[in-house]
Amino acid sequence: MPKRKKNIELSNVLVEQYAAEGKSLARVEGKVIFIEGAVPGDTVNLRLGKSKKDWAEGHVTGFTGYSPDRVEPFCAHFGVCGGCRWQMLPYDKQLVYKQQQVVDNLTRIGKVPLPPMESILGAEDTRYYRNKIEYTFGNRRYLLPSELNNPDIDPNQPVAGFHARGMFDKLVDIDVCHLQEEPTNLIRKFIRDFAVQRNLSFYDIRAHQGWLRTMQVRLCTTGEIMVNVVFGEERKKDRIALFDALLAQFPAITTLLYTINLKWNDSISDQEPIAYHGKGFVIEQLEDFRFKIGPKSFFQTNTRQGTALYQVTREFAELTGKETVYDLYCGTGSIGIFVSKLAGKIIGVEMVPEAIEDAKENAALNGLPNSEFYAGDVIDICDDAFFNQHGRPDVIITDPPRAGMHDKLVRKILEMEAPTVVYVSCNPATQARDLIGLSEKYDVTRVRPVDMFPHTHHIENVVQLKLKSRS
Repeated sequence: MPKRKKNIELSNVLVEQYAAEGKSLARVEGKVIFIEGAVPGDTVNLRLGKSKKDWAEGHVTGFTGYSPDRVEPFCAHFGVCGGCRWQMLPYDKQLVYKQQQVVDNLTRIGKVPLPPMESILGAEDTRYYRNKIEYTFGNRRYLLPSELNNPDIDPNQPVAGFHARGMFDKLVDIDVCHLQEEPTNLIRKFIRDFAVQRNLSFYDIRAHQGWLRTMQVRLCTTGEIMVNVVFGEERKKDRIALFDALLAQFPAITTLLYTINLKWNDSISDQEPIAYHGKGFVIEQLEDFRFKIGPKSFFQTNTRQGTALYQVTREFAELTGKETVYDLYCGTGSIGIFVSKLAGKIIGVEMVPEAIEDAKENAALNGLPNSEFYAGDVIDICDDAFFNQHGRPDVIITDPPRAGMHDKLVRKILEMEAPTVVYVSCNPATQARDLIGLSEKYDVTRVRPVDMFPHTHHIENVVQLKLKSRS
């Protein structure tokens, strides 16, 4: 059997069009090559990685020509930290490619009849749009290519920033991140400098030891600020000194928490953050609705564009004030509460008990007596006895995670036969797969993408489905 050729180099390859998931593509001698880091119109030199008969993955080794669509990235860390990977594209072009991504997924994967797709709803704010961001502290800095083999630069140094793309143990030392407004960068640098000056340890992810580990910052449109600092070990005296200095420097912080995480992974879902200052949560607002958000609560990361996403969802639900709405994957109840003024009753179902408790508090906060929330699996909860007590749904709103809906839930929705289903998705590929199953009883009647994350390849999509006529 002949050996496969390795390290195949190609020169002056024209990047022809956008593919998906942030990649573009070119064609060379009939083979499709998927490329990262290039945009349609670029001419590049490539080294092939994975290579099959009809397709390959190409890694850019150099540019021989640039697309006229390119713009200068605004972030000094572009291409290194792994975030905001589309900064070299003007925002209007990003929207074109994102809409195309939805079209491709729904037509190539879903293969169900579709109405004309409505235009993508872009974001007004393309910088500083995140209400939540997480930074990591570590003791190994990612070195730029220009810094490698420089004996004057030691990679083993305290750093505060983001993981370098594809590296679990090296961090990009972030100067200014454009994803969240100040005082986020200032807070991160203050904590970093405080620890450096006092020779306090930064977390070593290989050895799983060290004091300063991660930090989450939540900035709300209400003006409230929540900071949760995660430590790899308890050092009470140092923690108090840090927090007192932090609050003195940043009195705008309304809630300051700490979490002692002794586990090997960074997840705090099974940890208990402790409030050092403030009420332990913040209040965010969508239109006239207020939401209590704790350090572990899920909430739309882009508040302003989250409002736009929910407005599209509410429009697609076509509520008249009488409907019973089932909000599946309801989380902290945000979608159900947002549409509640136009509904007769809201029934929210969610697997995570803590989220349901938040949903109940949020409903009470907004004075909504017509809403009820239940923890558990929709498949188990929504039986005949449940329907007899609460009524069958007139509208189902489903907002699953990126993996989409389990096939059993698709079958359950078919069984419930709500006249209208609104499917909110953060992954049009899995949404398209689920539409195949739903097409047994439903027609897709409206489709509109919504961009929540400018300068990334991520896209949300809202689909309205109507129960087919029995005639």
